[in-house]
Amino acid sequence: MLQGFNPANENIQVYIDGRLLPRSEARVSVFDSSVQGGDAVWEGLRVYDGRVFSLDAHLDRLFDSAHALWFQNVPSRETVVDAIRQTLEANNMHNDVHIRLTLTRGEKITSGMDPRLNQRGCTLIVLAEHKPPVYPASITLSTSSVRRNSAMSIDSKVHHNNLINNILAKIEANHAGADAGLMLDKDGFVAEANGVNVFLIRRGKVRTPWADYCLPGITRATVLQLCHDHGIPCEEARLSTTEFYVADEVFTTGTMGELTRVSAIDGREIVNKHGESVLERIQSLFRKLTATGGTRLV
Repeated sequence: MLQGFNPANENIQVYIDGRLLPRSEARVSVFDSSVQGGDAVWEGLRVYDGRVFSLDAHLDRLFDSAHALWFQNVPSRETVVDAIRQTLEANNMHNDVHIRLTLTRGEKITSGMDPRLNQRGCTLIVLAEHKPPVYPASITLSTSSVRRNSAMSIDSKVHHNNLINNILAKIEANHAGADAGLMLDKDGFVAEANGVNVFLIRRGKVRTPWADYCLPGITRATVLQLCHDHGIPCEEARLSTTEFYVADEVFTTGTMGELTRVSAIDGREIVNKHGESVLERIQSLFRKLTATGGTRLV
């Protein structure tokens, strides 16, 4: 699970506010809100054969998140799309590419928390890397003591850069010898893993936690739609760790790793006791979709 440095990314160009800069020179100000308080929103996108998958859905969430956090002077949708296109063209990137798209509240006139100090508009960053799906064929999870935020603190529908809860859960997973941390809500029900959504399959039915405490991921929504379109029973539900322990199959979803099988949770092996793999069918449907879908930019 630990990513290594890809030499192909050594000389990439990074887009920052209208300029393409070499990796070694790509910087934001110490007065930028992302530095001052993690005050930014972001999206992870994947490129398949020159097509950005689910681009509109990702941009909708980016702009929704920025609006919910009261960002001012947000760049237009056309500006963001053009920035992505420029970045891909400058790096001659067409396939096995992951894009980290970040929009910060912008640079402040002086250090401080007050958004009224942000008088120069938002900062737009497009970081595209040569990066195939980073997860192995299967991963393990360990339940974290760190709870996923509820809407009482910060709504999970906002895709913000304040990821310290998730990072702490990942640290616990590292120390437990697992690949990722399984995060629960305040009542002890499963929310998501520290960087991905989670699904279980039991007796042919696909189930995933309600998006009350978890980010309603784009890949998560794609899987639910694929199940609906192809007659695979699926539902959102309130799910306990026990239900995941005894599932026939468990998998995670996310742009960085696509669909990844979970082989064990808290030392409990996930054993398919009820026939053929539903997950393999969904993975095949997802691969077919990414082979043709998306918005062509390069």
